[in-house]
Amino acid sequence: MSTPAALRQELRFTHLPSGARIAWARSGHGPALLRAGHWMTHLEYDAVSAMFRPWLERLGQNFTVYRYDERGCGLSGSDDVAAGLESSVEEIAAVVAAAGLPRVALLGISGGAAPAIAYAARHPERVSHLVLLGGYSHGLLCRQLSAEQRAYLQAQAQLIELGWGVRDAPVQQFFTSTMIPDGAPEQVAALNEQQRRSCDAARAVSLFRSRLTLDVRAEIGRVQCPTLVFHADGDAAVGIEQGRELAAAIPGARFESLRTRNHVPLAGEPAFERFCEAMTEFVGAGAGTFNGTAFTPRERELLALVARGCDNLQIAAQLGLAEKTVRNGLSSLYTRLGVEGRSHAVVRARELGFS
Repeated sequence: MSTPAALRQELRFTHLPSGARIAWARSGHGPALLRAGHWMTHLEYDAVSAMFRPWLERLGQNFTVYRYDERGCGLSGSDDVAAGLESSVEEIAAVVAAAGLPRVALLGISGGAAPAIAYAARHPERVSHLVLLGGYSHGLLCRQLSAEQRAYLQAQAQLIELGWGVRDAPVQQFFTSTMIPDGAPEQVAALNEQQRRSCDAARAVSLFRSRLTLDVRAEIGRVQCPTLVFHADGDAAVGIEQGRELAAAIPGARFESLRTRNHVPLAGEPAFERFCEAMTEFVGAGAGTFNGTAFTPRERELLALVARGCDNLQIAAQLGLAEKTVRNGLSSLYTRLGVEGRSHAVVRARELGFS
């Protein structure tokens, strides 16, 4: 079977105060949506993954999707800073700054939910919407557990330490079978491979332990932006009650369960389409519109590239259009937006959430 062509994306790098390199990527067109770092990412593999490429393609129809590899994972470098809430929030802030995003919608999946909540609580002026999937306000080690439950978590950590990163090893499959029990063979293989490629055993166990101790209960009540919480009704990785608990703690949050056993809905199941549609409706309400009228897909592409500072030749090359077609399309958009030139159009496009 031939390998599919990689998703078109821009890869860039920024640095943390420690000097560690953080890799981030941008794809799609429309208002800015940042996916917080979550379990075992790899930006280049995402682009061909049978699990995450459909996510990027689907969300990229309506958003400019930003994402990054946590330090020590994928294309990012490492440092001596311990994995945890503070380091994760620092990574979000670094990518927001590097991408020049004055305001962004945040997507927090699983262990990425708590850092997204903390960033939104600390920087309310920078977050327009918060969408959470399969998340929790505090990890298992912050809960009342039996001795047997604690021993089971320790056994999982030891399993990672002893067998992580080997091709076709059963360790990755152990976590994959919990996260996507109904995944198709190619999706299961993709998640196994993503975990293997992402990082070594030392980093994997560090991330695993850090997820168990995440705790944003002291900050969650300060979230001000509109929030939508999703949770799979048959989630074996993070029980749905933790999703309800999370939604109840965020002022004004809306909760929706998804009919799937997969921790992350997969392309091909109704829960995936429902998630994408509901999130697009929720985040897109009022975003990327002018005087109450939504832009066409082509107009959204043009505005996103204008917001990035691209000139007509660059836009034509990006979209495969003649320069004259771009010039005419922009002229029409400028009139509609009530702006007189490129510099004003850049400001207006960014105000509307494009980037």
